[in-house]
Amino acid sequence: MFQNAIPGPVITISVHPDYQFNDRSGMSSSTRKKAINLWQTDIPEGNKEVLAKTLFSFENPPGTKIISGSQDSIGIVYPGVNKLNYSNANYWPDSIEPETDSTVLEFIEKHLWFITLSPRIGDFNVLADTNINQPNAQNLADAAISCWQAIQNKNLQNFGNAMRESFEAQVAMFPNMVNPAILEIMETYKNKALGWKLSGAGGGGYLVLVSENPVPNAIQIRIVRG
Repeated sequence: MFQNAIPGPVITISVHPDYQFNDRSGMSSSTRKKAINLWQTDIPEGNKEVLAKTLFSFENPPGTKIISGSQDSIGIVYPGVNKLNYSNANYWPDSIEPETDSTVLEFIEKHLWFITLSPRIGDFNVLADTNINQPNAQNLADAAISCWQAIQNKNLQNFGNAMRESFEAQVAMFPNMVNPAILEIMETYKNKALGWKLSGAGGGGYLVLVSENPVPNAIQIRIVRG
């Protein structure tokens, strides 16, 4: 992990598999497949953090070179929307703040729209040509905090602004998240949305928009309730 890491949160949403989301598209499809291999039909009852750690360990056995983030397993096991607080350079968060209030979840569902892009190409490497430093990491952490506050307050304008700021902070550190084709598609939707980002590590997948009004050719997700 990186030295002198900046503390900050990651926000995850547990999504119903209503769609056959494309592989290599930032929707935790590989982790979901591991969950099916591990538990077959459904996530068992029990301590959520223990279950999420079990799934994380199952997907990342000893010797794994490219670690799948803990947010994937947490996002599948924990219902609702969750704030994962990282204060050090460990893979696992120090604490998890769940939010399952129905009005908050309905607010997110109503205003989040997904545009399908091409999946990431086979040799895509988001960790090449990075620009990771403390100022850029701090910008990402601040945007995530603002996003959580906007969700809690059900403030749509702030939600959109925070998502856009989060995306800009990500791209500043990981330029390979975008390419000319993605930027061209994004440009066509910017006048229809208050904020935007790419699912997962980018490079393809889904363009995620925050919008007050329905977005043409977009899909909406349902959030898993507890």
